[in-house]
Amino acid sequence: MSLGREINPWETNPGDAIDAALKAIETALQELLSTDPAYWRTDHKKDLLERLEKLQAQQAALKLRVLASAGDIAEETGAKDVSGWMRTELLVDKAVARSQVKLAGAVTKYDLVVTGLTEGVVSQDKARVITQALDAIENDPAASSEDLVLAEKLLVDYATRLTANELKIVGRRILTEIDPERFEAVEAKALQREEEHAQRRTFFRSRDNGDGTIDIHARVSRAVGMRLRTLLDSLAQPRKLSAEDKGRKAPYDRLLGQAFARVIETYDVDQLPRHGGHGTTVFITMSVEDLRKDLGTAALGFDGEQITAAEARRMACNADLVPVVLGTDSEILDLGRTARLAHPIQHRALRLRDKCCQAEDCDAPAAWTEAHHLKPWSEGGGTDLANMVLLCPSDHRRIHDPNYGYERLPSGRIRFTLRT
Repeated sequence: MSLGREINPWETNPGDAIDAALKAIETALQELLSTDPAYWRTDHKKDLLERLEKLQAQQAALKLRVLASAGDIAEETGAKDVSGWMRTELLVDKAVARSQVKLAGAVTKYDLVVTGLTEGVVSQDKARVITQALDAIENDPAASSEDLVLAEKLLVDYATRLTANELKIVGRRILTEIDPERFEAVEAKALQREEEHAQRRTFFRSRDNGDGTIDIHARVSRAVGMRLRTLLDSLAQPRKLSAEDKGRKAPYDRLLGQAFARVIETYDVDQLPRHGGHGTTVFITMSVEDLRKDLGTAALGFDGEQITAAEARRMACNADLVPVVLGTDSEILDLGRTARLAHPIQHRALRLRDKCCQAEDCDAPAAWTEAHHLKPWSEGGGTDLANMVLLCPSDHRRIHDPNYGYERLPSGRIRFTLRT
């Protein structure tokens, strides 16, 4: 089907009618933009948003119809194609312009998709999802033309009830819905190819920003990504609700980042592979003087990356560390014992005893806390109940921050004071 219309349907100069229609649209929009929605009733806002959603789909239908017949623009202007003209004259990114032109061409093949766009019940995003699914079916040797027609009908119907992302999931298995017996094996093979493709495209990269942070860029399979997001949400959501209860707000992406850090810091190192007969460990190298000073520094690992002595002491509460203590001539004075995490049974006992974070001004539940050594690991503090209290991650970081002092109250709570 063509997205075009008969030439000169007005039997006059079509440009006059097009200009008049566009001016009417522009005038109506200006009238709406001149009002303040803050003074609108709720039902007016709802009605406007619903109708705008439909109008956007119809606007997309009109734009795609024009793009499908816009080859003459390229010919007249000397552009390679209409997307090139859009980049030069409309300042639309080339990739976006090409995507729109490609969709305009794809939609012309499917009558029901065109009708859905024109009626405003199929958005541009959903039209793209549907045409991609239908093109895949058209190229599938196991599918017939009847399967293609039925798939289009089903997907347009689903578009009235599903989001674009949900529709994409349905589109990948629409043939199985049409004929389960015939297409289950095909779907299984497609899923296997998708998973193998995901494994080949998996990667992890990190870049040190030089300001104490590292950017992480990774690609994993959808299954792994969803599991990670669910895990991080489960850690971030309670903190978000707790902060809101106290009248504080924190960006959710920051809470997710902190949750990711917590997963790394509290991972059970006994589950890691062994290298050369020794469990994976982190080496902390520092001088005797720095070990005793609040503002000392330490080298993390074998590459000399610097962290503060306070951070080293904090990490000692939550990771397997081997302290390498150096003398004044940089000779190794002590390749110390590994500082172990509190045993799970100790964590349970601490939770029963402390109930929540022991900072005086915090009530984070025990499930969100970490075990802190009152007598620091650097001074030989043991991993036993008498030497440990529960602190939430932010207070655990604060107790190791040299800018803060603290005292333990008779109640067992920790009171922080800002050092001047």
